[in-house]
Amino acid sequence: MRRPKGCKRSFKLARPPFNDERGNIKTVFTHLMMPIDLAHTDQQVRATAVAHDMARHYGARLTFVGVTPAEPTSVARTPKEFAEKLSAFAHASGDDAIATHVVQAHDPTVDMDRHLTDAVGELKADLVVMASHIPQKFGFASHGGRLATHTSASILLVRGT
Repeated sequence: MRRPKGCKRSFKLARPPFNDERGNIKTVFTHLMMPIDLAHTDQQVRATAVAHDMARHYGARLTFVGVTPAEPTSVARTPKEFAEKLSAFAHASGDDAIATHVVQAHDPTVDMDRHLTDAVGELKADLVVMASHIPQKFGFASHGGRLATHTSASILLVRGT
């Protein structure tokens, strides 16, 4: 093999990427996590479809994660009711194999980033699929940006409904 002009060394891969020691092709993603806001499910239709498609494509597990306070909200009166609604949403999205994970937070508005970061580690998710809004000029960071800087998981932000 001839080296390109000016190149002092040639590089050769020992084996193709994404193969294990035995030469078997490894899956790129094994566990997908998707944070779900039950108050705005109509704005997460496209992201949910992408998460389903990617889980099916890679043969990966998919877990919907919801964060709720112990106090009553417009979505659910108790964390148990919230968990039931999250399970119903997962079932209604067309796949019985979707797992759900509910995190109880004192103040979800303040603690959301920390609890999502902890959920990524707890679930050992390697890809997080999140619905995103159109960026606006606010002085605070997005949840996706925070996850990207504080976890080792890949983050996929999906815009649009």
